[in-house]
Amino acid sequence: MFQSWLFLKVTKFVFAALRRGDIRPAMLLDASDVVLRFPGENSWAGEHRGKAAHRRWEQRLVDAGLQIDADEVLAVGPPWRTSVCVRGTDHVRSQEGELVYHNRYVIWAKFRWFRAKELEVYEDTEETARLDAWLREHRPELALV
Repeated sequence: MFQSWLFLKVTKFVFAALRRGDIRPAMLLDASDVVLRFPGENSWAGEHRGKAAHRRWEQRLVDAGLQIDADEVLAVGPPWRTSVCVRGTDHVRSQEGELVYHNRYVIWAKFRWFRAKELEVYEDTEETARLDAWLREHRPELALV
C-alpha cells in the first residue's frame, strides 16, 4: 500500500511538471537503458530505447500540448523489481481552447531501484491517429507522419 501511495505522489508530481512543459522530473526517473513501447499505427508508436529516445518522445509530447492526468496508480514488488500501473486521461486543446484530443491510457512500467526500465503505454490508438491528423493540419512542425 505504501508503494502505491509513494508512486502516486511521484507520478502526480511528474505529470504536473509535464503539463507545465518540464520533462526534467520524468527524465530523472529513467534508467540509462529505459525502453518505451507505444503500440499502434501512429507517429507516437514504436519502441524507443534509451534515455535520449525517451527524452525526444517526451519533449514532443509537451510541445504538442498533451495534458496528462493520473487517476490511479498501483505499485507492487520490492524496490529492486517494482511493477507500476498508472491509469488516467490525456487531452490536447487548441490555442482557442477547443478540445481536439481526449483519450484514456494505461501505463505498465517496470522499475529497478526506483528507476524506470520499461514503460508500455496503451490507449485508444484510433484517437491517437486522429491527433496525428490534427497535428498535420494545425501543428505541422510536430507531425511526424
